[in-house]
Amino acid sequence: MRLRKVKNALEKLSSRPDVVIQNPKEYQGKWNSIFPLKQEIRVEIGCGKGRFIIGMAKAFPNINFIAFEKFDSVLLRSLELYEEEELPNVRFVLADASNFSEFFSKGEVTTIYLNFSDPWPKARHAKRRLTSPLFLEQYKNVLLDDGRIIQKTDNVLLYDYSLESYKENGFEIVKSSRDLHKENWFNVMTEFEEKWSKLGPIYYAEVKIKNE
Repeated sequence: MRLRKVKNALEKLSSRPDVVIQNPKEYQGKWNSIFPLKQEIRVEIGCGKGRFIIGMAKAFPNINFIAFEKFDSVLLRSLELYEEEELPNVRFVLADASNFSEFFSKGEVTTIYLNFSDPWPKARHAKRRLTSPLFLEQYKNVLLDDGRIIQKTDNVLLYDYSLESYKENGFEIVKSSRDLHKENWFNVMTEFEEKWSKLGPIYYAEVKIKNE
């Protein structure tokens, strides 16, 4: 999908340092300081236009949500959606998550959401997948001992790869479905999900760190 560049996106994001963090390493171990209330922290990697994270923040006001996005033009759309209501329990980070474990202390995050991540279908790019062993090790470094990863994707190859990767890298599957929208489960949809679900199934996995 072609990314449409928005003029002055970075400048607009920079005008809201209270909401958009651009130096995440500085907040390691003290993320709750950017929220009005000290609460459980959940993180979305790749928030797109923000529909999911805003929906979750509305549904769970007793949880603090942090949304990562590496493209400023995309994150600007999330900020615009946020500014319609200015929810106190959601913040954004403009950063690539490739060094995710450098941004949080152990146990600082309870849940990580991976919604429709790039499948990187070529074998030589497998290490870039957000469910590759390299990323899963980083998640274990920041999650609580009982921490969760919740994944949604429309790509069955990525889904099957992810299930095996979880099992082989210290996670156990709590819940899974090859057609999420046929399940009677709570679900906040992303923009992409609403469009794609009319054309094919949505694959879902919830996993937790395996107790040794």
